[in-house]
Amino acid sequence: MMTHDVDTDAQVTPEPILTVVTGFMAAKHLFVASEIGLFSALADDPLSLDELAERTGVPSASVRILADAMVALSFVAREGDRYRNQPVSQVFLSGQTPADLRPGLRFWDRISYPTWMGLEEAIRTRHGVRGELSPKQNGIRERGIEAITAGAAHALAQSYDFAHHRRILDLGGGLGFFLRILVQHYPELEATLFELPSIAAIARQILTAAPEGQRIAVVEGDFFHDPIPPGHDAVLLANVVHLFSPEHNRELLSRIRARVEPGTALLLVDFWTDSSHTQPVFAALMVGEWLTATGEADCYSVEEVGNWLGHTGWTMDVHRPLTGPASLIVARAREE
Repeated sequence: MMTHDVDTDAQVTPEPILTVVTGFMAAKHLFVASEIGLFSALADDPLSLDELAERTGVPSASVRILADAMVALSFVAREGDRYRNQPVSQVFLSGQTPADLRPGLRFWDRISYPTWMGLEEAIRTRHGVRGELSPKQNGIRERGIEAITAGAAHALAQSYDFAHHRRILDLGGGLGFFLRILVQHYPELEATLFELPSIAAIARQILTAAPEGQRIAVVEGDFFHDPIPPGHDAVLLANVVHLFSPEHNRELLSRIRARVEPGTALLLVDFWTDSSHTQPVFAALMVGEWLTATGEADCYSVEEVGNWLGHTGWTMDVHRPLTGPASLIVARAREE
């Protein structure tokens, strides 16, 4: 017969469960607050409810619901009858600084959020459930990922010395954001972006308008099937490995090694975990995001990646933190 310790049970509450299961409510409030421009409306001065309604074009009764939810979540402060941004919102959500996370929120809301409805199917079947994205959705996705990973891109440019390299190849680099940051920091560095045609088309438009974009060549292709561009002494894989199975990742590492000279640096930027796959927490949760997209994704530990590298012609050099949950693994191509 099962028995219960009454005193112990009395100390156990459902609070952790309720906090997690209502997390989607907090997220959706935040998405909508950002989308209606609540934080940008509060960027310059505190506003009354009526002023906030006028600035956002949302009925006063509705904007109060969002504003009070943001107060409850510590993104907005209320002083008397006026609302103002908290520092975190002012920096990341007001649109007044380069650290603008609003495209990231739009991606999570419009692309990611609906896809997560299929997480159970993805878990049960190991098949992606997101489906084909339209050009507009691809743009939202890529700009969102760019905003979310901006901190890691800047940290990479500052923490790794690219002055020893002449040409860098970014495989699956989206709209070329990492490369744009790197060539800004290193004027002598030449860069190549290798991407699928649908993403490469958007990247070309953005790079054409950017001064540093003239130093970034865009090559279309699939790195599992098409020739990987040769002639680079550094190769970047940023937030790519987590999308694929161990088998596909080993195949990719082998394909890259076959196209580079000994001594070439391989830079792996991702949310690398500890051996338990539970830290950082962000990585453990984001697996659901990646799995719904590809059906074979996972989070990987530093030890796992080191093992793959050793079996595919690379020597692991160092693992170092970048920013937040992101970190960098550096490897070198071994002599044949």
